[in-house]
Amino acid sequence: YNFPQGRVTDHRINLTLYKLDKVMEGDLDEIVDALITDHQAKLMAAQGE
Repeated sequence: YNFPQGRVTDHRINLTLYKLDKVMEGDLDEIVDALITDHQAKLMAAQGE
């Protein structure tokens, strides 16, 4: 996170949001959805190997 910019970044999945205030209030849906999508994509890729 970067307070001056109001930014939250998850480098594992290349996600950047400028909603730090909302995330700190518990609004994690967008982050969790992105993590789930990334995890599912990795599972699908592993099945294709």
